[in-house]
Amino acid sequence: MSSSVRATQASYVVLPETVTDKPTVLSFLVSQFPAIAEAVWQKRIVDGKVHWRDGTLITAQTAFIPRERVYYYREVEQESLIPFKEKCLLQTDEFLLVFKPHFLAVNPSGNFVNECLVNRLRLKTGNQQIVAAHRLDRATAGVMLLSQKSETRHDYHELFKSGQIQKTYQAVAPLNNQIKQMLEQGSLTLPMHWTVKNRISKTTPSFRMCISDGEANSHSEIRLIETFGGYGLFELVPVTGRTHQLRVHMMSLGMSILNDRLYPELLDKAADDFAKPLKLMARRLSFTDPITDEDVDVSCDGFNLQDEVQNL
Repeated sequence: MSSSVRATQASYVVLPETVTDKPTVLSFLVSQFPAIAEAVWQKRIVDGKVHWRDGTLITAQTAFIPRERVYYYREVEQESLIPFKEKCLLQTDEFLLVFKPHFLAVNPSGNFVNECLVNRLRLKTGNQQIVAAHRLDRATAGVMLLSQKSETRHDYHELFKSGQIQKTYQAVAPLNNQIKQMLEQGSLTLPMHWTVKNRISKTTPSFRMCISDGEANSHSEIRLIETFGGYGLFELVPVTGRTHQLRVHMMSLGMSILNDRLYPELLDKAADDFAKPLKLMARRLSFTDPITDEDVDVSCDGFNLQDEVQNL
């Protein structure tokens, strides 16, 4: 652990046109980030840690200018090191396909400012233009696509927005009673398949999701492909991309993913237990490169169900 850690890369916020009651940048930052005390923002400004896009420092009296970007540096008192390494699976001039380990954030968030995938890759490659093309929860491991050039960044973001990329996940979960009974009766035929469609909404606290009434806004295809010792190995294909979609859909089948601290019940906040990662992995990404028109299909090593169960 180290004290007073500052991010090596600046974050930014765009000052919105809709805000008319904040005369200064400082007053906007205080209202935009209620978890950060005004005194903290004042000290960051005095220390020269808040500036415009061109590097000009912002003072406590600097006027609010709509549509301008304000750059600042995230800070935390302590930052834990994540003892797992990322691995590059494929590199081109335009993008990286990288295995992200469990517990590693993609971008600075919470108590992590430098211990994140994007920062690690920027330091390793010297390329400050690397950005993630999509999301992957800190708890989830697997293949991630990252853009290497600002000029073509939009093309790779668009793959996800327009559904032109295929994602396949794996998960390990305890079997529900129905499937256990089928196993005992010898009537289970693999693979077993579910199409799950429902409406996912935010619940309390807001970082958790729930199934609610109304028109479906989520769709996953789920297959049970192997069983061992009361657990199953599942292949999951998210057709839509709602927050925590696969975790919520597995819960809806009565088979919440192993070591899930959010579903079905929210467990008390605790330090990361590196011996018990969430058994969810983005195992494969496939798409047609929008720049070269070449087909790309990359996967990482999946879960070995017997090993996972025997190590419990």
